[in-house]
Amino acid sequence: MALPASIKMLGIIPGILMIILVALLTEASIDMLVRCSHEGKITSYGWLMGETFGQWGRIALQASVVINNIGMMIVYMIIVGDVLSGTSTSGVHHRGIFEGWFGPHLWNSRPVVLLATTLFVFAPLVSFKRLDSLRYTSALSVALAVVFVVITAGIAIVRLIEGTVEIPKLFPELDGTNSIWELFTAVPVVVTAYICHYNVHSIDNELEDRTQTKPIVQTSLALCSSVYIATSFFAYLLFGEGTLADVLANFDSNLHIPFSSVFNDVVRVSYVVHIMLVFPIVFFALRLNLDGLLFPTARHISRDNRRFAIITGSLLAVIYLAAIFIPSIWDAFQFTGATAAVLIGFIFPAMIILRDPYGIATKRDKILAVTMIVLAVLSNSVALYSDALNIIFHRKLGAGEVEQDVAG
Repeated sequence: MALPASIKMLGIIPGILMIILVALLTEASIDMLVRCSHEGKITSYGWLMGETFGQWGRIALQASVVINNIGMMIVYMIIVGDVLSGTSTSGVHHRGIFEGWFGPHLWNSRPVVLLATTLFVFAPLVSFKRLDSLRYTSALSVALAVVFVVITAGIAIVRLIEGTVEIPKLFPELDGTNSIWELFTAVPVVVTAYICHYNVHSIDNELEDRTQTKPIVQTSLALCSSVYIATSFFAYLLFGEGTLADVLANFDSNLHIPFSSVFNDVVRVSYVVHIMLVFPIVFFALRLNLDGLLFPTARHISRDNRRFAIITGSLLAVIYLAAIFIPSIWDAFQFTGATAAVLIGFIFPAMIILRDPYGIATKRDKILAVTMIVLAVLSNSVALYSDALNIIFHRKLGAGEVEQDVAG
């Protein structure tokens, strides 16, 4: 849901090229992990990092997964809050579904709605102890994402034919050094969209034929890339420069087509259900890695009901509270995407192939690994630098506005 805002920042052509480039790098990095794991008969990402770099390697990976996945869970819950209860951006309030249907009340306020969602939707879904228990909800979540794309594309095409949409910019508009730096803030969002590495081993372990892993990864990446490109292009075409960091918040306005309000509600409801169904899959890896970080020598968490319940409940509480106080998904993406996500997706797999613990790396592998590390470090360092400047600037601007109000 933040990808359309990234396209708005980068322009259509660079934005789509970046989505494709990151998909190709993701396929290469997962291939590195899978080949090393199969050669060493290793069944988890953490174990592979431990075998390659020792205990601290395992700890670094598990800590990164915990940080990344908590960030993603917070983003998911913020989106649910935006859709059901509404959000305010730059002084403009965007109504949520419940607010639009019933008006503003205490029961449909953000804290109450997210609490109910956590207790009655997320808690039951994250109680499963095997990943394959979520195969049907996962398939349904993909179908709902496609529904979102189809409806958004259909509306955008109709309005394009009618001539009621602005032609989007193909390339970014640069007006100085600061604008160039700001372009890099889109990188963590795109990177985060492809981070699935922590679940690859879980799926690989549950396959009867492990040679299926590579085609499964390639098919998944092709499907995701198609959905990402379609979502980004058509949502940006539909809302233009008014595209918000969470594009679902845009679907509270007049779409200038018949039954606009109905389509708005269908789009938002279908995608918020999609988010709810994706939540437990990412949560599965979060819980597993946090448990491995805190209790490295204990028996598997699925065999200890007390530990399973305590860690699950504690994580849900932390995610709920963070989603209440963090205002925007863009803020959450910037930190996790530029740090933990890039480590999990590119830097750690590249470091493993460079260390080459099983002697399988080719010259091409090592060149690609060095390229991954250089691109990841440079682009995300610039993104963090640009975000830091923006935070400082906004704080100074806010302080200046307060001083003017007091003087007035």
